[in-house]
Amino acid sequence: MTTVESSPLGKPVSYGSTHDPSLLHPITRAPLRAALGIADALPFVGVDLWNAYELSWLDARGKPRVALAELRVPAASTNLIESKSLKLYLGSFAQTRLDSSDALRAQLVADLSAAAGSPVTVVLTSAQTAPPHEVLSGELIDDLPLDIHHYGPPRADFIAVDPERRVEETLVSHLLKSNCPVTGQPDWASLQIHYAGARLERDGLLRYLVSFREHAEFHEACVERIFVDLMARATPTRLSVYARYTRRGGIDINPYRCSPGMLLPGNPRTARQ
Repeated sequence: MTTVESSPLGKPVSYGSTHDPSLLHPITRAPLRAALGIADALPFVGVDLWNAYELSWLDARGKPRVALAELRVPAASTNLIESKSLKLYLGSFAQTRLDSSDALRAQLVADLSAAAGSPVTVVLTSAQTAPPHEVLSGELIDDLPLDIHHYGPPRADFIAVDPERRVEETLVSHLLKSNCPVTGQPDWASLQIHYAGARLERDGLLRYLVSFREHAEFHEACVERIFVDLMARATPTRLSVYARYTRRGGIDINPYRCSPGMLLPGNPRTARQ
């Protein structure tokens, strides 16, 4: 069962506390991408980078341990993992005894890779050594003096370029907001766009990003929509789109999509995270 409707999202659930990989709910990416006109040959590479802040288990002597988990799910994986099911799954370790953090990491890799249908990488970090906040590099476009009246659905026709000016640059906005397609809860994000090609018109780009404000779509699909729309309207030679979403339920999701050949990102935890 890999549909949104069959997931635990938006439904009352019981919270178990012993390891249970059956709690993970994969959702097939193909139908979400078909709606964007994306076929089997993906126009991008990338990763869904998740940070989980509520992970605890018992060591061999029964003493609780905690860690932060960085999970990287390849964009080419068959499935994404529904976020509430991941929260429930991680919570199921709370009373589970494991010999070491390495044993925990191995179990996470096995379970998450099976759910995603592709190898998932896991890095565990001590809460004592969590990285400091960073600032997304790039030109901030949020303070442009604009009148805006459209908040959904997304309007790709807002995107425009100056064909006489060729640039390579990075643009940043903290104004991306969309809504969960099941619960209607708001999803807030900072967005970093790097591209090479005809210069993007800032006014149109900001209006386009704000047009997601009342739109209902998963984090990953929003980023893929932005990537596809920018490629179609601006035709850059290189493009990357990186969204850093604020956390919900102790987890933040940070999808990254880029042109083939570009490097995959670091994990710059921002002030909003």
